[in-house]
Amino acid sequence: MTRKDENGNPVTFSKTLEWASPVPVEVEHQPYDPEAHGYQQIKGAPPPPPLEKPPFTLKEIRDSIPPHCFERSIPRAFFYTVINIVQCAALFYIAWAFEGLPRVFTLIFWPIYWLLQGATFFGIGVIGHECGHEAYSKYVRLNHTVGFVLHTFILIPYFNWRTGHLKHHKGTGSVEHDEVHSLITRSRVKILWMKMIDASRLYTLIEIVGFLTVGVPMYLIFNYSGPQKYKGKVADHFSPSSVLFLPKQRMEIIMSDLACLSWIFVLMYLGWEYSFSRVMYYYVIPLTVHNCFSVLLTFLQHTDTYVPHYRGEDWSWLRGTLCTVDRSYGKLLDVMFHHLADTHVCHHLFPRIPFYHAQEATEAVKTVLGKYYMWDETPVLQALWRVYRHCKFVEDEGPVAFYKTKLQDSKDLDD
Repeated sequence: MTRKDENGNPVTFSKTLEWASPVPVEVEHQPYDPEAHGYQQIKGAPPPPPLEKPPFTLKEIRDSIPPHCFERSIPRAFFYTVINIVQCAALFYIAWAFEGLPRVFTLIFWPIYWLLQGATFFGIGVIGHECGHEAYSKYVRLNHTVGFVLHTFILIPYFNWRTGHLKHHKGTGSVEHDEVHSLITRSRVKILWMKMIDASRLYTLIEIVGFLTVGVPMYLIFNYSGPQKYKGKVADHFSPSSVLFLPKQRMEIIMSDLACLSWIFVLMYLGWEYSFSRVMYYYVIPLTVHNCFSVLLTFLQHTDTYVPHYRGEDWSWLRGTLCTVDRSYGKLLDVMFHHLADTHVCHHLFPRIPFYHAQEATEAVKTVLGKYYMWDETPVLQALWRVYRHCKFVEDEGPVAFYKTKLQDSKDLDD
């Protein structure tokens, strides 16, 4: 006999001796719903990746990559190193040759020189970055020697930087432990300050310019954007006794500090001998452009409205590593940057893959990652503006954190 409910709909008898519902109840998996964790869609931004734990393993990703992509070639690495050095020297020579031209030509030339030389400096930094990950060669001493020299040239203390950068790779996507991209939580936000930046586009512009120009020295000197676990401790990148370093690393830190200090004295001598304005035009301004590129790429690779971050046990290395975004800076800059920006997901997964294999490896990785692979086609400056206008803070609690836009949306404010 068929039983019916109070509305006359047929029901069946379940094995648990309970009357089954005539209409199946869909269970909503809120832990995997981005909006349940504060995500808000911003026009022009790509969607967030799935929040479920990845259905694949690191080994499965690795197996998708052609074996030769993991091979490191010293001749090829030296070739790219020499190309960068020759390119840098050629630009210096061209700048010297242009000094005698009429002023109207130099006004056009110098900005072009600063942009190209700054990009060249960044390419030199990428080679040093390869050394820091031992992607340059399989010989540790060779890696450190080349990286030490190249990083000193761009006034980045090699061993000091390397220590923090490797920690960043270990804690990517973690709210608590990412060494470089510490998230601002609601409790750390000052309400009046937040009201001002919500309303002022001019303030946003000033903030962006300041971030691009002094972001690198602020990070090295004050560990700006570092995690809160270092608050109240000596956490700069120059002090051998900094909490960032182990006692056994102190000699390397001192060596890097002395190398950078020596290079500064050389620059001061060159300024005294040939004029400080020349040192400013030839080196300091391009170095500032390099710093702009450095913080811009690093920031946008891990920060946007659609990029999740995880807390506590919900974070895992693979899950956090996938909180990385690939984007293009245009064909010319992508080549000058050795494709660091448009293959960064693969780099975080397998940092020892040399950059000259990274594009091929990325294409292979994408077939396994599927929707977990994040690519953003938004123009770079537009993306930067979006991040600064909409990525204000994250909540203090919750397994998954997305950046939110306005503090005024909260009950914390009466108005």
